[in-house]
Amino acid sequence: MKINLGYVGNPPTLLDIYSHTLTFKEFSKHEYDKGIDLLTKKIKLNFRNFEKVLKYNHDNKIKFYRMTHTMFPLVTHPNINIDYKDIFKDEFIRLKEIINKYNIRIDTHPDEFCLLTSEKDNVTDNSIEILKFHLEIFNLLGINGKCILHIGSSKPSKDEALERFKINFNRLSNELKNLIILENDDKTYTVTDTLLICEKLNIPMVLDYHHFICNHEKSEKIDRLLPRIIKTWENTNLNPKMHFSTPLNSKQKRNHSIYLNYNSFIKFLKLLKPLNTDIDIMLEAKGKDEALFRLVRQLKFYKDFKVKGTAIIL
Repeated sequence: MKINLGYVGNPPTLLDIYSHTLTFKEFSKHEYDKGIDLLTKKIKLNFRNFEKVLKYNHDNKIKFYRMTHTMFPLVTHPNINIDYKDIFKDEFIRLKEIINKYNIRIDTHPDEFCLLTSEKDNVTDNSIEILKFHLEIFNLLGINGKCILHIGSSKPSKDEALERFKINFNRLSNELKNLIILENDDKTYTVTDTLLICEKLNIPMVLDYHHFICNHEKSEKIDRLLPRIIKTWENTNLNPKMHFSTPLNSKQKRNHSIYLNYNSFIKFLKLLKPLNTDIDIMLEAKGKDEALFRLVRQLKFYKDFKVKGTAIIL
């Protein structure tokens, strides 16, 4: 059983790597054509940086990565018309070749405004457009990427919001349905809430262990739920994906720490071991790659399993 480790965001080890963003307010300060030129230059810089990150991950034996949703600023804005598929054709081809060469898994996680439970039709419509854009990016890269969503709103009640989710999910094309994976959250939808809708709609579930610690019913036993969570990934040809992080401190329990608590991670691994299934774990620490490598160094002193690169063999 192999546990692959990954991290979120641009690695701080590569000091010159960051997302080049552009707000519509900043864009509007320029004449339209000049604004498009500026936007194009920024996105091309993001492509080059992403290539550097992928090479860095490959060199450090990191097999999966979350592509930042800020890589393509303003591309889907209704007041901006940019033929990104044509303008960045060469960049997409090159990136596709790199991903295939390195065999790196790529997923995305839109911000909290992308949800299928809103009471507002315009929010739902905009969310579907965001999903379509993510699907198009994955198609251009030739990969079976997944898009992580939270269930989202619980207004006016959980039951009504979940019914809206089901209705809106069933509006989607099969391609969009296959794009979505659902994650439990730290305030509203527990592991059980999320798992039940995943099972009903045939959606893979991402277990966020930190969110589980923050938000669970007393009756929830994670060791009993894990086999069902793993089962939601059947027929995807992908390893089940999970998130792990530790709280910043005792008062800010929902915030992520810079590094990871070694003992908490060992406890989590012991819960996973009976599953006998390869799993990809995204480490959501503020230290990003530095937190990952620190954890790996610590795990090498634990004798109950082996560490190979950034993977753990249980």
